[in-house]
Order: sequence, then C-alpha cells, then structure tokens
Amino acid sequence: MTYDDSILTRVQKPARYTGGEWNAVKKPWQEIRVRMVLSYPDTYEVGMSSITIPILYQAVNALPFALAERVFAPWTDMEHALRESGNLLLSLESGHPLKDFDVIGFSLGYELTYTNILNILDLGGVPVKARERDERHPLVMAGGIGALNPEPLADFVDFFAIGDGEEIITRIALVVDQAKQRKASRQEILEELAGLDGIYVPSFYAAEYDDNGNFQNLKPLKPQAQHPVNRVFCLRLPAPPAAPVVPFIETIQDRAAVEISRGCTRGCRFCNAGFYYRPLRHRSQEEIRQAISELGHNCGYDEFTLLSLSSGDYPGIRSLIKDLGSDESFQNNTLSLPSLRVDSSSLELVESLSKKRKSGLTLAPEAATSRLQGVINKVIPREELTSAAGEAFRRGWTTLKLYFMLGLPTEQDEDVEAIARLINEIYELGKGSPGRRPQLRVTLSAFVPKAHTPFQWCAQISGDEIIRRVRMVKDLVKFRQIKISWHSTALSFLEAVLSRGYRRTGRAIYNAWIEGARFDGWDDCFDNQRWIRAFEDAGIGPSVYASRERQPDEPFPWDHISSGVSREFLYDEYQRALNGQPTADCRIEGCNACGLQRRLPGCHSLSREVGQD
Repeated sequence: MTYDDSILTRVQKPARYTGGEWNAVKKPWQEIRVRMVLSYPDTYEVGMSSITIPILYQAVNALPFALAERVFAPWTDMEHALRESGNLLLSLESGHPLKDFDVIGFSLGYELTYTNILNILDLGGVPVKARERDERHPLVMAGGIGALNPEPLADFVDFFAIGDGEEIITRIALVVDQAKQRKASRQEILEELAGLDGIYVPSFYAAEYDDNGNFQNLKPLKPQAQHPVNRVFCLRLPAPPAAPVVPFIETIQDRAAVEISRGCTRGCRFCNAGFYYRPLRHRSQEEIRQAISELGHNCGYDEFTLLSLSSGDYPGIRSLIKDLGSDESFQNNTLSLPSLRVDSSSLELVESLSKKRKSGLTLAPEAATSRLQGVINKVIPREELTSAAGEAFRRGWTTLKLYFMLGLPTEQDEDVEAIARLINEIYELGKGSPGRRPQLRVTLSAFVPKAHTPFQWCAQISGDEIIRRVRMVKDLVKFRQIKISWHSTALSFLEAVLSRGYRRTGRAIYNAWIEGARFDGWDDCFDNQRWIRAFEDAGIGPSVYASRERQPDEPFPWDHISSGVSREFLYDEYQRALNGQPTADCRIEGCNACGLQRRLPGCHSLSREVGQD
C-alpha cells in the first residue's frame, strides 16, 4: 500500500513519504510474527540523521521472526492532505498503517517533539491515550534519553524501555512473539514485559500528590511493577550498522556516522547525556575501520562522522586518524569529529582530518569565568581557550562558532560580562592573523535543568532575566562583525517544564496537541500562546516545574527510574557546584563513587581497554 498521487502532489517533499530507499529492509509481512515500526518523532530529514533508529532497525531485522519499519512525523502539508482525504499515516517499508503493527516505538531525543508523538499515533489510526487502546491496537513504547523522566508521556505510552536500546529491544521482541503465539491478552503482555529489566509500565503505578499538588510518591499497583526500574547496560557495544538506509533527500547530517564511544566521564553537571550514558565504552579501532569500510561500500558515503560525547577522549584517537589517513582506500574520504574539547591538541587533531579548505570551527566553553566553570565542572582555562582560538586563525580557519549558556546556577553579572570580554578578545586575535577578517558567530542559550543531573534541584531563571543578560552581552561586544544569536526563552522554558514535569503535565501536552501544536522545537511552528492556554485549561502552573528550586529531600517524579548514578552522588555534586568545586574525571583520578560501581565494579577502567596514543 502506498500514498496515491492525489496526496503526494500536494506536499512539498514527497520523498519523505515514499520509502524504497537503498538498503531499506522489506520483509514478507504475512510470514513475520512480530511487526514493529520505529520513529524519531520529527521530520524525515531529522529522524534519518538519528543514530538510534539505524541501530534498533538493524537489531530487530536481524531476528528471523520480527521486522522493523520506519515512520517519521509528517510535515504540516502532509498532515492536512491525510486528514482531508481520510487516509492514514503509513510505514515507509511496506506501506501499512501504524494500527496494523504489534509495537510502535518512539526514540525520545528532545522534549519538544512530544506533541509530534501524539500526532503520529492519531494519524496512524491509534488512540492517543493509552487507556483507550484495546486488543485491536499496537503497544506503544518509548525509550532514549527522554525516558529519564517518562512521566509527562505516561498517559500516552504503554511502556518505556530504560537503557541501551540494542540490548533491550530483542528481549521485547521475544516476549511479544511468545505472547502472540499463546494468544495472550494485551494486559498479559504488559505484565510479562514489566518483569524485564529496564521496562516501566506507567499504568502499573499510581502517582500520589500532597494537598498543594506537589508530587509525593509513585506507588506500584502490581507485583510485576519494579521500583526502581534499573537501566539496562550494553557493556560491549555491538557492531554498528553496516548498511543503514540511504535517504533519497538531503538530511540534517548527510554523512555516515560511526559511534566510536558511548558515555562520558567528564561529569559536566548540566549534561544529562553525560550521566545517562555512563559507563564510558569504546569500540576497538579495528571495529571502527571495518565499519567505515562497510559504510563506504554499502552506502557510497565519502564523508564520515566519528560520534562520541567527547571524541578526543577516545584512547588512540590520533593513531586511528593517522592510520585512516595513510590508508590508500580512504584517501578521498573526509572525517569529522564533533564534540571535541577546546585545546591546541584538539585543533591539531581537527586539522589532520581533512586537507580541504578550512571554514568553520566550533568551540563550546559554556561559561567564561573560572569560577563558573568550576560550578558546571567544565574547566577550560581562559588562556587555553584564547590560545586555541588564536592558533585556529593563524592556521587558516575563517569562522569560529562559540556557544555559551546563560542562567547557569550561581551566575552573576560579572560572569555575563566576562562572556563579552572573551568574545572581544578572541575577535582581536583573529584581526591580527593573515587572510580576511575573522567571523565570530556566538550562540547564547538558556540553561535548562534536567532530571538525573546535579542541577535537577535548580530553578531556571525567567525569560525576562535571560533577555536582560543577552542584552548585556550585546551591549559590551565591540565589533559589528560578531554575530550574536540566542534561543527563544519561551522554548527553553517549555523544555524545562517538560524535562521535569509530573504525570499531570500530560494533560497540557494533550491540550496543546488538540489546539494544533506540532514541531514545537521549530521556531516557525512554535506558538507560545497555545501552550499558555494548554496549561491554563489543564489547571497547571508550568513555573512550578521550571522556575522552582527543589528541596534537598524533595521526591522527584523520576526517582523510580535508576540510571545507575545515585541520587546521593548527584546531590553531593550539586553541593560541590554551589561551592565552585570541580570533580576529577574518574578515568584519571579513579572512581568517584557515583553509584554505578555498585552494579558495574571497575566501570571507570573500561575507558582504558582500547589502548592509549
């Protein structure tokens, strides 16, 4: 089944919805017992840039009894065409409506995609609210970093998978397969899934609140309901996808990606990914070289990204780059390394990746004073940062992108003023370098407190205060050639609300979706007034979630989800942050007793298994 021309001729990019791409897996529908459809809930171009979907797609399609297909959020023109024609949203591989699958799986990478999830379900013929589904409907699951606080989506998702997806999705497929063969009921399947490590079934728990509406407890209602739900770890990373689907149209990241490491031990206190993906695990250099070779052969790519939360921390990264550079079969290829720390050695590493013309280089110091860097535990000495920037200009880079956060815990006006002084100093360094005048593009973003980080106790400052600090930076920047942009404060506020919301927050998500909220992370689609009405109609004051500092012993609605890092460690880190004390990298100084060592003894030593330069 496919969309007919009367629909596809009405949309801007029909190739988002036609399927049939190179390496797409299309299994015989009638011969397969377990049918899953996977989604990153954004446009095709964004979803096809996700590293998660290819990993899960490969893992499920490797099972002889199961299939995995894909679906992404239709753009507004496609939604209108589907609703006006009465057609349902179809999967890309077989063209089946979503209601025909056994499981619909969503990857939660960003809170502002949540209304897209509701829209995908509705357009696919599936009731949006979990309590309205019955034996005729698929199970709806979700996983990824957004599952660190699953409560805002608890009304809509049947079960959450907490942990490394490739480790848990095959277990889910096996349970569903065996249950279907027994003709088990929907409830029986959920009960069996709830017995698996890392599975959270919201309907098996009741949220309890005090008289003021503050969250107090999540009470298990069934013996299968685990408390806590422990994250599942994949200690040895399986082989990366060797033949991922090659999109027909240009995507956000239009190159092949190889995950060289997972996890991070740097401990930046604002970064939920750094805590969630612990422990740090590496692929061997041989696995990486093999993956690059297979991706080039199977997909035709000549540009490759080596993915990691901190690529420079990969043991042997320089020898890996050198070996790839000396390999004759790789001579015409280009490598990129995102997420490098700011120092001269990283600069040399970036320069060795490609002999093509230098254009832009990205530096993300986040804070400009040593005091505030100690608070966030991302310490980059000013002289090291300016030295790296000056060296970049001398070596021929023409554009520098700089990223800073505003509203970090304990931030004062002098910290904000220091951002402007640092920007001016870097620009002055570029003026004295050979070639054309430097271009500085500075992005200022509002700090968003996240669950399962040391800053989960913090309040987000108001939008008005963020704007005041933005203006302070702009007024102190001396050169017109420096371009300063900043993220929408309303978007940052909504992100903070959804990242730390209670189960009741789902009412507002539903209201906003009913009123037309779609693609909330896109500036041209976001309507703040729509969300204000949605919270009012739900009887919810959103500032309670975003703008209120939490008490030390206050229960969180995500306490039942265990990432492996203990609440006690996170609170100790919060206190160290308030005192401006950094915490050493456990790869260097030894175990910091974050809690992970209770489940994975010696976890801090995993990072040294690949070998050093």
